[in-house]
Amino acid sequence: MGDFDKMRKTLLEAAKNNRLEETAEKLKNEVPKEEQRALDSLLHPERYGPVVQLSDCVCADGEAKCELHCLFDGIKRDKDGKLIVSTDCAGCGLCIEDCENHVLAGRVDLIPLMKLLAEHKTPVYAMIAPAFSGQFSEKVTAGKLRSAFKAAGFYGMIEVALFADILTLKEALEFDRAIQDDNDFIMTSCCCPMWVALIKKKYSSLIPHVPPSVSPMVACGRSIKHIHPEAVTVFIGPCIAKKAEAREEDIKDAVDYVLTFQETAELFEVCGIDPAEMPEDESDHSSKGGRIYAKTGGVSEAVKSTVERLNPHRKIALKAQQADGIVDCKKMLLEIEKGNINANFIEGMGCKGGCIGGPKRIIPVDEAREHINNYAKSASCKTPADNPHVLMILQKLGFDTLESLLDRDNIFIRQFK
Repeated sequence: MGDFDKMRKTLLEAAKNNRLEETAEKLKNEVPKEEQRALDSLLHPERYGPVVQLSDCVCADGEAKCELHCLFDGIKRDKDGKLIVSTDCAGCGLCIEDCENHVLAGRVDLIPLMKLLAEHKTPVYAMIAPAFSGQFSEKVTAGKLRSAFKAAGFYGMIEVALFADILTLKEALEFDRAIQDDNDFIMTSCCCPMWVALIKKKYSSLIPHVPPSVSPMVACGRSIKHIHPEAVTVFIGPCIAKKAEAREEDIKDAVDYVLTFQETAELFEVCGIDPAEMPEDESDHSSKGGRIYAKTGGVSEAVKSTVERLNPHRKIALKAQQADGIVDCKKMLLEIEKGNINANFIEGMGCKGGCIGGPKRIIPVDEAREHINNYAKSASCKTPADNPHVLMILQKLGFDTLESLLDRDNIFIRQFK
């Protein structure tokens, strides 16, 4: 892994200084054959899935930890019996933690993006996940982070929490329409790609209970491209699985690059930018509901408060059940498949703690949760139904009423199969 890190830093510096091509050619001639795949993954991440096998596996015969723990059949054996990362990989990242020989790594999208930023030819938008609060130090506000991205060459920064607000409205309307008796239930599709992948790949009989909604990431990317068709969109969060989600065939139009928080910290470092020292540049105004998407239970809380706001006299209240971590998600889905359910709104988070527990977070989960709670408390609106900024965005996108979010032909719709 040390050589991989060294190559990454060398290429990143070269991309920043418009010397990527010559540096890449030099490395291709110098790097030994067994490291060429790792080099290629840095230069051409579009050729690779969310988890990259840097070199051939050297594990002894018998079932390896990565193979044993993968819930998605993402680790398989080729015709010669060697372990490989398959196209079924959902990007949960558990195999990276399990790999004792350090031949697995999360895909790095940073090098070609840095080259694009250095060229200054295309407007590039940073889309920052709700989990950002506290990740780049407790002094870094959304406004300071926006200034940091602009200093790095981005055209602007959008808080994905604003689009979590929009999806909260949509999920609340879906709930209000779908839940008509005590036996009805829906399974939120809003944010976690591991949760969605687990349902699609392993519990497909439950798909009819999944509302046809894209994630806030996809909603944000599509909205930017609707308003600015020439824009390049970059999602930034703690999640490797988002790199897989962004490539899915029916939604690949939304997001061009996915960076982790750790990749983003490296971007700022190579650019000589300290976000904590940047001036404030406030713009987005998400509600409390959108900001708490980053923690387990946040989606349920946001949708529940919005349902109550939109239909205060509803006879059947929202009763939520959550699973925290991919193993708990699997257990809960198995029970639901058996008919053992005591809730009407089901939320799953693939990482312990929610997005704040993602594999590429920078700070500990408990610390991140405290930052998220404080950021949520500072919101001027409790629900998206009261957020004038959300309503303004919807009008700009052509939605004349909240109910039009349920129309079966709009940018926030996704049909699960």
